[in-house]
Amino acid sequence: MTPEVLATLHDAGFADSRGWSAAEFAALLSAPQCFALGDAEGFVLGRVAADEAELLTLTVHPDARRRGQGWHWLSAFETEARTRAATRAFLEVAEDNTAARALYVRAGWREEGRRSRYYPRPNGAPVDAVIMVKPLR
Repeated sequence: MTPEVLATLHDAGFADSRGWSAAEFAALLSAPQCFALGDAEGFVLGRVAADEAELLTLTVHPDARRRGQGWHWLSAFETEARTRAATRAFLEVAEDNTAARALYVRAGWREEGRRSRYYPRPNGAPVDAVIMVKPLR
């Protein structure tokens, strides 16, 4: 997937926040630690450093939601992270993203902390980032 395709899909998937630009995706993907897995309906972007993986973003196009795509890409991220020798993974998710938080909890992720007022919202107060972790052994 090209950085332009990733940016377009990310923008559609995160309509309530600033989407990442193609240049931002290109910069991330230029690092050997980063990887993207996806198709026209969704993708996951992650990176692995030493034995720790970070899920940078998981996006499903609004027209493809509620069909298991989120679960699919989350599982693909975890598999790729294990392949790259990660033993633990973490992510940040907006407190008000209840669908994503439910997906992560169902997949065995647990809350480990918060970043207060981390995500800006165009028509309201910023919301906390929930930091979640999962062992990958």
